[in-house]
Amino acid sequence: MENKDFIKENFEAIIENMVDGLFTVDPNLTITSWNKAAEEILGYTREEILGKTCNFLESPTCMSYIANSKSCKCALFEKGTVVRKRCIVVAKNGETKHLIKNARLLRDTNGGIIGGVESIVDVTELVKKEQEIDQLKRKLKGKTSYYEIIGNHHTMLNLYELIDLAQNSSASVLIGGESGTGKEIIAHAIHRSSRRSDGPFVKVNCAALAESLLESELFGHVKGAFTDAVRDRKGRFEAAHGGSIFLDEIGDLPLSVQIKLLRVLQEKTVERVGENRPVTVDVRVIAATHRDLPRLIQEGTFREDLYYRLNVLPVRVPALRERKTDIPLLLEHFLKKFREETGKYITGCDQGALDSIMRYPWPGNVRELENAIEYAFVTCRGDKIKAPNLPAHLGQYSALEAGGPRTREGAAEGKAAILSALEMTGGNKTKAARLLGCSRVALWKKMKRLEMM
Repeated sequence: MENKDFIKENFEAIIENMVDGLFTVDPNLTITSWNKAAEEILGYTREEILGKTCNFLESPTCMSYIANSKSCKCALFEKGTVVRKRCIVVAKNGETKHLIKNARLLRDTNGGIIGGVESIVDVTELVKKEQEIDQLKRKLKGKTSYYEIIGNHHTMLNLYELIDLAQNSSASVLIGGESGTGKEIIAHAIHRSSRRSDGPFVKVNCAALAESLLESELFGHVKGAFTDAVRDRKGRFEAAHGGSIFLDEIGDLPLSVQIKLLRVLQEKTVERVGENRPVTVDVRVIAATHRDLPRLIQEGTFREDLYYRLNVLPVRVPALRERKTDIPLLLEHFLKKFREETGKYITGCDQGALDSIMRYPWPGNVRELENAIEYAFVTCRGDKIKAPNLPAHLGQYSALEAGGPRTREGAAEGKAAILSALEMTGGNKTKAARLLGCSRVALWKKMKRLEMM
C-alpha cells in the first residue's frame, strides 16, 4: 500500500521527469496533458499545445491526421492500441523529427473510453544515420535513384522515408508540387513499393478529359446510358481493383464529379453511369496537383470534405531550385538516356554549359531540365555540350565571362555542383572532372578559387 500511495502522490512528478515524451488526448483528440520531455522533443510549451487537437502537429503519418474530416476516426480509437509506430512530425523550429510512438486508450472504472495516452521517442539522429548508410550503400552499388526517382538531397531522402512509411498502408495520398517536379514518378514509386505492387496502376489526367466524359471514364457506364454508349464499359476505378489509381491534376476535377468521388472514397463502391447497382472496389487513391487546394476550397471550387479524404498522407515534391545539388545526378541520368536514344556519344557538359545549368532557376523543374538536355543533343556536334547548345534563355546565366561565379550565390552553386560530382564519384577528382565536363586540372583550379582545398 505504501508503494501505491507513494506512486499516487508523486504521479505528476514521475510523468514530468520521464525521458520519453508523453501526452494525453480526450475522445475529441484535444491534447489534455503534455510533459516536459514532449516540450523538449517538439519545442511546443504546454501553453502552446494544450487545447489543440493532434492535427496541430501536422504529422503526415499520424494516426489522427485524417480527423480533420468529421467522418473519419483516429486509428487509436478504432484499434485500441498502437505499438512502435514510426512517424514524422515537424517541430516548432521547422526541423523534421522522426519519432517512435506507442499509444493506448484510457478507460474509466466502468470500461468507458475517456481518452488516449501516447508516448514518443525521438529517433531523428538514428534515422539520419540510417539515411547516411543508405546513401553510402547506393553510392557503393552505383545507385543514385529510388524507384527511378533521382536525387540524394536531404529533401529527397525525407521523401524516400515517407514512401517507405506508406508501404503497408492503403491510405489515400495527395502529392503536391510544381509542374515538372515528377509527381507521377512519385505516385508510381508509392504503388511499386506497396503491398499492392502486383496489382494494376491506372492513371487518369483529370484536366485532359471533358466533364461529360470524366464521370464515365472514372466510374464506367452501361449500354444506352448516353448516345455513344453502345456497350457496357468498366471505369478506371474498376480497372484499378486490387491496385492503385493515380488521379493527376485533381484540382481541375469538376464539382459534380468531386461529389461522386467523395462517395467512392467513403463507401468503397462505384456506380456506373446509367446504373444504380453499386460495385465494390478495392483501390488505393493517389492524387496529385500543382494547384493550391486550400485556396480553391476558399473560392468554392474544391470540396473541403474531399480534400481531407485525399490528404490522409500528404507528400510534397521539392522544386528543382530547392535541391540544386541533385542537378549533376539528373544530368548524368539524362545524358545516358539520350546517348542510348540518339546514338550520339556526348560525355558531358563543358564548364560554361554547367555554370548556366547550375545558375538557372528551372521554373519548369526536372521536366524542363530534361527538355533542355534533349535540345542540346540535337544542337551539339561535339562530344561535350557547350553553352550555345542549350536553349537560348539559359545563356544569360553563364558565369564564364569573369572566369567563374561572381556572386556569393553563384559561388555556392559552383561548390554545390563540385561537391555533388565528388560525392557521386566517391571523391575521385578525375571522374568528377569528367562528369563536370572539364579537365582534372581545371577542376583543381576551380576548387582552389572557391577555397575548397
